[in-house]
Amino acid sequence: MQKPSTSPLFIIGNHLCSLILGSILFTLLMGVNVIQMSSLLIFPFHQKLFRKINSRCAGGWWSLCETVIRRVRKVDVVITGDSIPFEENALIICNHQSMADIPALFKTAKSAGRIGDMKWFVKDVLKYVPGVGWGMLFLDCIFVKRNWHADKDKIHNTFKKFYTHNIPIWPMLFPEGTRMRPHKLKRVQEICRKKSLPETTHVLLPRPKGFIASVQGLRGHLQSVIDVTIGYEGQVPSLYDLLQGKARRLHLHIRRFPMSTLPETDKQLEEWVVRCFYDKDLRLKRFQETCSLAG
Repeated sequence: MQKPSTSPLFIIGNHLCSLILGSILFTLLMGVNVIQMSSLLIFPFHQKLFRKINSRCAGGWWSLCETVIRRVRKVDVVITGDSIPFEENALIICNHQSMADIPALFKTAKSAGRIGDMKWFVKDVLKYVPGVGWGMLFLDCIFVKRNWHADKDKIHNTFKKFYTHNIPIWPMLFPEGTRMRPHKLKRVQEICRKKSLPETTHVLLPRPKGFIASVQGLRGHLQSVIDVTIGYEGQVPSLYDLLQGKARRLHLHIRRFPMSTLPETDKQLEEWVVRCFYDKDLRLKRFQETCSLAG
């Protein structure tokens, strides 16, 4: 693969282009927020139309972000593994290395016809942030404080709404609960040693409560759980690196599990998701050597 130029003029031009693209995307996002706020007028009379408007708004903006990254900034997205049925309700679980993981998932959601139906588990404080945070408030995203006792009722009530109103969904969950960082990995490895568990080297062990609540709360509404592993060739990029086109190729490996194949009890589900992350760890270890997540 040809390396990008490192000349001063190219670097300055690339930064300028990235800032312009970022400004355009943010300006359009604020326009989307205005449409979303206007849709509140419809909510008391037609909740289904209200949700459809907001889904289309989100899908349009996220699709634009995906196009900018993949076509304008020439980031190659390699997808391997299972195919995903079009427009099925599915819970997405993924490893988390960087904020770049979020737009990295857009192509998969777009191909599955669910880019406007993504429901993110996000930090509660984000709902006060103009643009993305405000937009997610209108999409029934799940704002959490990472305190299960504080979050439990809110999560269950949101899931009940999805089920009761038959809302199309693609809930997006990073079970590790935080981005993978060396100091966090070190703490996880210490816990593994104390519990006589195999140590991971590329992922953190998942926090299972959100996953268990999602599966148990949405049985009958979800058709599958989709396990996504993300790998980046070279250094893991930041969100700005992705907008600059520095991450020239990223890989997504898909494993689809029909709901009928998932275990029934909370304890079994915990063991299941932990096994998924041990598998991710081995897959990412091979990826460092082969630049392929397949196999």
